[in-house]
Amino acid sequence: MKFKILVGTLLFTLLVTYASEAQRRKTPFEQYSTVSFGLGTSSYLGELAPYRTPVRSVFRMMRWNVNAGYTRNFTPHLAARLGFTWARLAGDDEYYNRGAGGNPFPGFYVRNLHFRNDIKEFSLVGIYKLRGDGRSPNRRVAFSPYLFAGIAVLAHNPKAKTPQAPGYDNNWVALQPLGTEGQGQPGYAKPYSLVTYSIPFGMGFTWRVNNQWNVGIEGGIRISGSDHLDDVGGLFPDPAVLKNDLARAMSNRTNEPIAARTGRDRTDIVRQIVYPNEPSIDPFATSPLSGWGQGDFRGGGRSDNYLLTNITVSYVLPSKIKCPPIR
Repeated sequence: MKFKILVGTLLFTLLVTYASEAQRRKTPFEQYSTVSFGLGTSSYLGELAPYRTPVRSVFRMMRWNVNAGYTRNFTPHLAARLGFTWARLAGDDEYYNRGAGGNPFPGFYVRNLHFRNDIKEFSLVGIYKLRGDGRSPNRRVAFSPYLFAGIAVLAHNPKAKTPQAPGYDNNWVALQPLGTEGQGQPGYAKPYSLVTYSIPFGMGFTWRVNNQWNVGIEGGIRISGSDHLDDVGGLFPDPAVLKNDLARAMSNRTNEPIAARTGRDRTDIVRQIVYPNEPSIDPFATSPLSGWGQGDFRGGGRSDNYLLTNITVSYVLPSKIKCPPIR
């Protein structure tokens, strides 16, 4: 974690240092600023979207993001951007791993976890333009590819639907207060934070429309500092230590016959996975299922990451405000 922060901070420090030095030398470049607004997609990678199938994980539960930014162009090649992004991330064991035949992740299907998380990201990134601008905003290049890297702070709050079963309303509930892996109970970790950092990096392209407007396309990955953007990051806890029945229901969902998010019946597929040679047995007769109980792996192992792509429109702010003459 500290290494990731160090790398991101170092990259941005080098950018600012270079830009400051260029300004000190009084280069003829006329610095300028832009404001931008954009829409795009978001994709989650983690325990509920396997890294081993990256194409399927990126596209199967792609969601949305909206963003805004302020960019200061220091030199023909270097700029810095302060940005805000609101993005939805989602993942679902039932959706990714449905089907016993040829299923590469049958254990994930039995686990039956899902989530959604609306994250709010504040980022500061350095931008290197591969094709430099002219010496003034009006002399921007027509097409400008660029690379970016930096650091971000994000707020998040993973949620999941309650079971489709008597006593529950099948509504979305916040997971962190429930301590689904025993967080906050004696002998378990403290509750995970709903504020963390990420390291954004990627590339983009901008096209000059006229003297005031640009359009652009950008894509990048965020390496987060949390393994709980999906609420999944450890072992199944002792159900007796959890706060209440709702926490127990949301912690271990292997015995739900109906998938809470999609409404699909899971009985036949779970039977094929857990009891492949017993076609008539009720797979949910034993709770919890063997291999998905206290002390077994619920998730964990690496941080949760996400991908963002955007189409943006940016406006070049006037570099000087000219007052009308006084008559």
